[in-house]
Amino acid sequence: MNVADLSPAQARERFRAGERVPTAGWCRGWTQANLIAVPRRLRYELLLFAHLNPQACPVLDVGEPGAWSTPLFPGDLRTDLPGYRLYRDGEPVADLGDVVERWRDDLVPFLIGCSFTFERALLAAGVPVRHLELGTNVPMYVTDVACEAAGSLSGPLVVSMRPVPDELVKTAIEVSGQYPMVHGAPVHVGDPAGIGIRDLARPDFGDAVEVREGEVPLFWACGVTPQAAVMASGVEYAIGHLPGHMAILDARDDDYRVPS
Repeated sequence: MNVADLSPAQARERFRAGERVPTAGWCRGWTQANLIAVPRRLRYELLLFAHLNPQACPVLDVGEPGAWSTPLFPGDLRTDLPGYRLYRDGEPVADLGDVVERWRDDLVPFLIGCSFTFERALLAAGVPVRHLELGTNVPMYVTDVACEAAGSLSGPLVVSMRPVPDELVKTAIEVSGQYPMVHGAPVHVGDPAGIGIRDLARPDFGDAVEVREGEVPLFWACGVTPQAAVMASGVEYAIGHLPGHMAILDARDDDYRVPS
């Protein structure tokens, strides 16, 4: 079965069974989300951080302390993503296939919108998506743009990049702008140096893709931003998704579409 045709429950079952792949192009028509789980004492600071940085951190769902499911994610957040990253004192210390043994009773899971959600709409509007063409992960970059701090949490904006033919840039901006809860329109268009990215061929997360002649790099705010804040702030313990390896929710992509 083509992964684009899977239901969220079918995808979660495959990840629980051990499939480890980026999720771009999976479960066409369904919403994908970033996971960040932080200790209970930081939950309100993370909520405030998200409120102050809404384009990078649009909160779709939040669980109770110790919970491993939410209303939009009825599976098991400890096993039903294809990859996890564990942090101690702000350092990434392990990439894991499941976090059953690492999930603490005080962890509060947040599900943050993901730009994979609007890629179906981009394709329908005739905008090519290079990483889908190549079957790779989207390239993601840490910028020199500082997020608004919230208590002890601060850090840089992370962005994802998609090259778009010059004549389709306006279309890409308009289409993605209809999905504000999954990052919305790009935060930057054109010269990567304008947001502190030195080399597009060396993403901080994901896989590099070629920007061809006649194409413009477009940069969208990315839900890996909370993980960058965990690192920059030295958070003592946190669990996130492996970048590009998302939680697939029981919510339709068009649930988050705001018609223009």
